[in-house]
Amino acid sequence: MDLLLTVGIIIIGIFLFVKDYFTIDTTSILIMALFIVAGVLSPEEGFSGFNHPATITLGCMFVVSAAVFKSGLIDGLSKHLIRIAKIHYVAALIVFSCISAVFSAFINDSAVVAILIPMALSVARESNIAPSKLLIPISFAALFGGTCTLIGTSTNILVSSIAEKSGYDAFGMFEFSMPALTLLGIGMLYLFVVAPILLPNRKDKSDDQLIQSDNYLTELIIPEDCEDVKKPIGKASLIKKYTVKVMSIHRNGQALQEINRDTVLLEGDVIKVAISPKKLIELKQSSSYQIIESKELAQGEEDGKIVFETMVPVGSVLAKSSLKDTKFQNNYNAAVIAIRQRNELIEEDLSEVKIKEGDLLLIYAAKEEMNQLIEQNVLILLSEHHKNKINYKKAIPALLIAIGVVLTAALDITSILISGMVGALLIVTTSTLSPKQAYEAIEWKVIFMMAGVLSMGTALEKTGGADIISNFVFNTFGNFDPRYTLSMIFLVTFLSTNVLSSKATAALMVPIVISLSDTMQISEKPFLIAVMFACSLTFMTPVSYPVNTMVYAPGNYKFNDFLKVGTPLNIIIWIAASFVIPWFFPF
Repeated sequence: MDLLLTVGIIIIGIFLFVKDYFTIDTTSILIMALFIVAGVLSPEEGFSGFNHPATITLGCMFVVSAAVFKSGLIDGLSKHLIRIAKIHYVAALIVFSCISAVFSAFINDSAVVAILIPMALSVARESNIAPSKLLIPISFAALFGGTCTLIGTSTNILVSSIAEKSGYDAFGMFEFSMPALTLLGIGMLYLFVVAPILLPNRKDKSDDQLIQSDNYLTELIIPEDCEDVKKPIGKASLIKKYTVKVMSIHRNGQALQEINRDTVLLEGDVIKVAISPKKLIELKQSSSYQIIESKELAQGEEDGKIVFETMVPVGSVLAKSSLKDTKFQNNYNAAVIAIRQRNELIEEDLSEVKIKEGDLLLIYAAKEEMNQLIEQNVLILLSEHHKNKINYKKAIPALLIAIGVVLTAALDITSILISGMVGALLIVTTSTLSPKQAYEAIEWKVIFMMAGVLSMGTALEKTGGADIISNFVFNTFGNFDPRYTLSMIFLVTFLSTNVLSSKATAALMVPIVISLSDTMQISEKPFLIAVMFACSLTFMTPVSYPVNTMVYAPGNYKFNDFLKVGTPLNIIIWIAASFVIPWFFPF
């Protein structure tokens, strides 16, 4: 009965992951709760994911990674990188791909790609290179880099920790680096030789066009005889006929703190709006409103506010919410002029649009407010590279602590859990990060997701589901060469990751492959490494991995672009991994 309940709950979980009704962390916790309520897992077993070594290690590594990131060390290289990248497209491709791969081996790949996107866009603008020619290689290179070390991705830490808790040896820091570097070399060859031919060249639809639909600011006064008096903004002809974006409303000399589609316009209101040149001419000719002034958006205003091109990063508080839900204008003293989701530009009903990670937002704000949004990881600035100045008093301790964490784990002096914990504590006690900054550096969405998905693997093990599946695989493929079985495991894993999260796939697959290796009486390590690599090296869709999602809108890609470029690469890596992994880790 427990096995049937487990299978049923996992099917429900897969359905919710695919349909994306809730955020991925909410779905993960919901699955964990269902296991507990159904009696499959005790409360202690269900919540054990929160004190699992993988969860704790990941939280500590977020702090260490953030310390290096915020110190400005990576930004210090930006000027040199941009100078080299401007030489030629091939130089830009090689520089950005290599830097993405190298840093992603040690720092959160989403943070690395977040830094490189605005740098790549800057090079693209100044060198007449289409952003679409650079951003997918940056994303794919980050995925390859993440497989090279134990701390390269949270999936690596998760797989190693589950194996260790099951009684097997944990992986060393660089234990699987050689097969990973081999696949990295194959992948880089593909990105440098084949990908440029397959990548789209969309210069005419770069992210610059996001600002072309609304490039004037105008202040209006609502006169007594205006047809919009006592109408809510959402039904006013100002919106419906002239498609303006309301930036602010001053009433009786005071700015309204919250503006939405239900805000009623009154006589004498002073409204600042963004409007296209064509509609501005029509507005002037109508004589329905008293126009005070008009200026180009890009030139800025006397109140210090200008327009910024931004992107919603992974883990932003805006994701899965609307501007109305987050009270964006009220909380951040900034206005959203336009939103681009994937390759669709949205200009109407902005307050009701559900924001997604990777969306582009055109923001009207003062630099101080924009800096605050960046610091809080609400948005990433694309219109210029937002550099952190190198603070050597913090940069040197951050770098030394990060190196210490890696070396102590690599030399097997202690486990990555302990070295990461000590590193995170040193980051705080040396004031490299304040306790508040350290707390904010942890991506709690990922922590809760990890804790939740671990319950799926625990339930499979406890009910015997992992053994049943492994026996089925053994009976089906047991008479074949183990390489064939490993190849099938890799194929199923990377296909699953395109519809599930990498963590959920890993949590499901690890107990199965451990049981399978026991049944086949061979080493478990080749199978575990196959799961690690397959969970990270997924290139076929923009939603298969967060960094793919991040480059989607800035590169103005279409879904088919990932299929076109990523599918051949996934097939090549699948075939290569089937031979490379057993070569370094014999059965």
